[in-house]
Amino acid sequence: MSQNNSNEKAAMLAAIGTINEVSGFDPAPFAVDYTDLNTGEVRKRLPVMIQMAWFRLKYPEGRISVTVSPGKDCFVATARVYPHYKDPMDCYLAEATASRGYLPDKPSVSPREWAQTAAVGIALRNAGFGLQFSMAGEEFEGVAPDELGTASLPSAETQNPTGIQTEAESSGAVAPEAANPPQPKKELTPEEKLQQAMQVPCPIMKFSGKTLGEVLPMDPGAIKWVATKFTGSEEIKEAAKMICEYALNQAIA
Repeated sequence: MSQNNSNEKAAMLAAIGTINEVSGFDPAPFAVDYTDLNTGEVRKRLPVMIQMAWFRLKYPEGRISVTVSPGKDCFVATARVYPHYKDPMDCYLAEATASRGYLPDKPSVSPREWAQTAAVGIALRNAGFGLQFSMAGEEFEGVAPDELGTASLPSAETQNPTGIQTEAESSGAVAPEAANPPQPKKELTPEEKLQQAMQVPCPIMKFSGKTLGEVLPMDPGAIKWVATKFTGSEEIKEAAKMICEYALNQAIA
């Protein structure tokens, strides 16, 4: 590499280092060594707690929103980063989704909390908190799931790829069936059922790509229409009804 190219690269890295700059705060001392499981290369990553502290310094009135829903043998978490706690639901700086399953060699690790931490770390990295490091966000172990269905994995179940971010740090190991036998299905709480309903895609073309929960503050009448007149899917209709009941109870309260 020529001297000019080296200088240009150094200048670009220095510029990246100024993203979300906070006077008096340098994240570099908090970066820790991370060993790539495939190559053995030692790189740097920024722990999620430091990312969150950095975010609070940059946006004292900011908000980090996390939703979690159960998937097939895993929990799926979606995190959104807002510069201000009063920002509307769809006015976020960045978002990320991650899934995590049970690890037999780490029984004390909660897959729900692990998924939340992973999603928050990736969302913060996407918002620029740690881009100057090779690996910002939380540590991962294991191999990525076969999201494209191109490999044969007879000894283990892969995680549900729905909503999994296609990055190494958003993958997680799932316990083999023999080590993690099927458990009786847990009855969801009303809060968890509402959370799932909020994540259902809106069937109205005008709001294509948005969930019912995202459409609710934008156009409550649209949710009422889905709940009363939509005929394309009974599941979507029931989800809209649940959201309408929730909104009505909130108004009464």
